[in-house]
Amino acid sequence: MKSFLSTLEEGNITINRLPVEILQVNIGHLCNLACLHCHVEAGPNKKENMESDTVDRIIDLLAKSEAIHTLDLTGGAPELNPHFRRLVIAATNMGKKVIDRCNLTVLYEKGQEDTAEFLKNQKVHIVASLPCYSLKNVEQQRGRGVFQKSIDALIQLNELGYGRENSDLKLDLVYNPLGAHLPPSQSGLSIKYKQELNDLFGIQFNQLLTITNMPIKRFLHDLERSHQYDSYMDLLVNSFNPRAAEGVMCRNLVSISWDGKIYDCDFNQMLELRHEDSPRTIWDISSFDKLSESSIYFDNHCYACTAGSGSSCSGAVLDQAEVAIHG
Repeated sequence: MKSFLSTLEEGNITINRLPVEILQVNIGHLCNLACLHCHVEAGPNKKENMESDTVDRIIDLLAKSEAIHTLDLTGGAPELNPHFRRLVIAATNMGKKVIDRCNLTVLYEKGQEDTAEFLKNQKVHIVASLPCYSLKNVEQQRGRGVFQKSIDALIQLNELGYGRENSDLKLDLVYNPLGAHLPPSQSGLSIKYKQELNDLFGIQFNQLLTITNMPIKRFLHDLERSHQYDSYMDLLVNSFNPRAAEGVMCRNLVSISWDGKIYDCDFNQMLELRHEDSPRTIWDISSFDKLSESSIYFDNHCYACTAGSGSSCSGAVLDQAEVAIHG
């Protein structure tokens, strides 16, 4: 397999970091689910969870970083961290947009009974996992009983005003392919999602984000067990799109781990990959703005972000028309 760096070099493609505008914080690996595609390998028995002093340091640095407009909270289930709400409140008080990457079912866990109301009051942008609109596909990927809880949670969020037309409470859904495939057209699938969820359950949402499964951690193990790793990597390599490479999320995003280490993205974080000359932790910097001077670490898993329409935490990088033009 041709290395990702070789592909960039042969295409004369240079990917430099831009000013850091999005701070993504993986606040812990604790989760009430254990999904097959999870690149974090999160689950109910995970002990990695951000502590108070790390949250304090993030809040302090965030206040000093003028370029950052968005705090993107992920996990695990970020809501299960005891400092989640304090971090959300601090960021919203600074005027930052806050994203909560919610698995929906967490809203029914003990102690989370008022979480949806809290998110509404803080005007948190919810990005919710729903890998399909059918029970069979969702439960094959995420476990028995998950589909109905997810639907119930979406109905609850709609009742609070999330995802409604002319509402400032944003609700986006995330689609991950079931297996070793690239996502279909984001715009086309979004139309299908909206029609099915509205017709079946009266559910509304703002956008559908399609995200390519990353061949690391739990999804990697599944690929290896099913003897699909080589064919999946071939698919990613053969679908490399230089236009998508120009829009990779690590250009204007940095990722902070539960223990305060600094990475280019959540995927590099899970693989513990970074340039040796880059700052290691949030205690080694005086401002997140300084990170725009550091280099980005690339490896072969980066093919997943640059295949086809491209993939980022904000969904597809390109629309289908741009992909067709490239092809």
